[in-house]
Amino acid sequence: MNEPFILCDGLVKIFQVAGLEVLALQGLNLSVRQGELMAIIGASGSGKSTLMNILGGLDRPTAGRVRVGEHDLLKMNEIELTRYRREEVGFVWQQSARNLVPYLNAVENVELPMTLAGASGKAKHERAEYLLELVGLFGRSKHGLSELSGGEQQRVAIAVSLANNPSLLLADEPTGEVDSATAKIIYSTFHHLTSELGLTTVIVSHDPGIARHVERVVAIRDGMLASETRRSTRVQVNEAHDSEAEGDTSPSHVLVEHFEELVVLDSAGRLQVPKEFLEQFNIKGRAILDVTDDGILIRAASSERDAPELAAQERARDERKRTQREGGRSIWDRLRRKKN
Repeated sequence: MNEPFILCDGLVKIFQVAGLEVLALQGLNLSVRQGELMAIIGASGSGKSTLMNILGGLDRPTAGRVRVGEHDLLKMNEIELTRYRREEVGFVWQQSARNLVPYLNAVENVELPMTLAGASGKAKHERAEYLLELVGLFGRSKHGLSELSGGEQQRVAIAVSLANNPSLLLADEPTGEVDSATAKIIYSTFHHLTSELGLTTVIVSHDPGIARHVERVVAIRDGMLASETRRSTRVQVNEAHDSEAEGDTSPSHVLVEHFEELVVLDSAGRLQVPKEFLEQFNIKGRAILDVTDDGILIRAASSERDAPELAAQERARDERKRTQREGGRSIWDRLRRKKN
């Protein structure tokens, strides 16, 4: 079995904020195969941007393991991380001002990272033109940013991120400032580039609807992987129909999208149950697990129905603690008698 291109194992990130420790990632596990187009979603503060910054070499985790391709990011020094960011990773940010230099035209913006990396001459210009053509901006290379729409500027930014031929493309809310029609064009551009260049592309977003535009979506909640949604297509055969115009009675075949959402268990067997499920069945504090023929059933612990069962569990716990305390005392008694 092939090794994943991205591997995060027990990833922990703690920030110091106003003298307090804030746990942004708490034991996150994630794997991404090479050539995959996937998305990471989550509410504000869930840890998704922290994860992207770690994958891009912009930040270091507090603990755990993170590997991208052949690079073990925890073992790299600052010089190696700078080279990794420049040569292996392409970044696309939500704000166009962060992606582009306003006084340069489209092709000059794409050439700039290559110039900073030491490239020069005709080959640099030809690659910049090629990348603009790949993102659908053929014939727009000499246009200034003020002459381009927001969606066109974002596609220039994508071309800039690919200037130094990275293997990993990270996009942070790339459609956050455009309308839905333009967003579809940008997602289509990511699809084309991932296929054409063999990129591994990770898009960070807060929009659950992104599942229609990528192969897989993982959701982060409270710094941990909570669920995974996979998209697949299958051929559906409709019943034979009679076309009055053609007299055609053959069955029709249509492609149907199928989405499967899975909760994710960590290495200790823990899982995050979606909040809406817990609220729907009034499950909070404690719950009862029942083994059924189909699997494990989680149900609310009713104070009336389950009080005897919970009380028995409490008594058993108290008995174990009492036995442990008495066992501890007997050990000390034996040691004192032996000493005397």
